[in-house]
Amino acid sequence: MAIGDPIADMLTRIRNAARNKSKTVTCIRNKVCVGIATVLRDEGYISGFDVIEDGRQGLIRVHLKYGPAGEVVLNKLTRASKPGCRTYSGVDDLPRPLQGLGIAIVSTSKGVISDRKARQERVGGELLCTVE
Repeated sequence: MAIGDPIADMLTRIRNAARNKSKTVTCIRNKVCVGIATVLRDEGYISGFDVIEDGRQGLIRVHLKYGPAGEVVLNKLTRASKPGCRTYSGVDDLPRPLQGLGIAIVSTSKGVISDRKARQERVGGELLCTVE
């Protein structure tokens, strides 16, 4: 089955797995999805991920993270830029989800990075998603 928007598919799989209290979730691999998984790992929203070679495109196995009492770490994962309506932001216009407690994931000329790192490096780009 062809997937029109692999980023939205990845975010939906992670949202559904977190809601079901799954330990891992498998997503289709591409450069942007690996970048999103890297940012989520670096910011502490997931415990890690593995890249699995299957002879075709490959897969990403994301290991979800939960709090000490089993509470979900990823409360809200929202896709900002869609294939039909791309959303671009300059460095001064990047959103601050939850007044800085959440993150925005941005695709820049320096790769897929968080909004904090984008502000440090003074680059803007396509706003992929927000995490709260």
